[in-house]
Amino acid sequence: MDSLNLWIFLFVFVGGILSVIAAALYLFLPEAIRYKTVDYLVSLAIGILLATSFSHLIPEALSGDGANSQLIMATMLFSILLFFILEKTLIWRHHHHIGGEDILNRDINASAPIILFGDSFHNFLDGILIASAFMVDFRLGVVTGLAVMAHEIPQELGDFAVLIKAGLSRRRAFLFNFFSSFAMFLGAVMALVLETAIQEYLPYLLVIAAGSFTYVAMSDLIPAIDKKLDAKELSLRILLVAVGMIVFSLHYH
Repeated sequence: MDSLNLWIFLFVFVGGILSVIAAALYLFLPEAIRYKTVDYLVSLAIGILLATSFSHLIPEALSGDGANSQLIMATMLFSILLFFILEKTLIWRHHHHIGGEDILNRDINASAPIILFGDSFHNFLDGILIASAFMVDFRLGVVTGLAVMAHEIPQELGDFAVLIKAGLSRRRAFLFNFFSSFAMFLGAVMALVLETAIQEYLPYLLVIAAGSFTYVAMSDLIPAIDKKLDAKELSLRILLVAVGMIVFSLHYH
């Protein structure tokens, strides 16, 4: 196995399994701390996802020789529509906020199998996207891997909360989420096995990743912190979003 493949699986491991472990440990913190800090984590993730999409993935997809910019951007638009359909039909589920009962109760009606299937499918796609980004450029792979991790931890927190609220023990919720994270490895392996076949379509995979990150940020993460805040809290959230954007926009320029 060459060094590039090792880097791919390292970031898949960090984005998948370590995100589940970090979320599980986070649940043992006092509720007041969880409720307060998760919004800060979500705010930072918004900036990271949007910066990765618009400063790295989309420009890289459009930079290739003979790139059909109109078709590439149409692919991104279609991917956003697809993620919207998947989420609304319960195949793709995000639970990026943990804390208030009002947030949790919205998702309790979803069965554990559906949540876990959606999480596995999501992880599988993330594995493909991480591997695809590394195939294009090592630095792009690093940025994409970090962006996946940025939204995986809040998502896993939400998944834990919903599964526990639905009656699963913390141990069972952890095991189910832990095993679903291996789908990310399967996605990466598939991308590597089919590397030659998918090289032609890498620009489209990159904008699908951009569509995924943009949809998560705009549809899931921003509404999760959209509530009445005093001026100090609102300023801090905006600052964290800006920090995520600036740091990841300038990551390798």
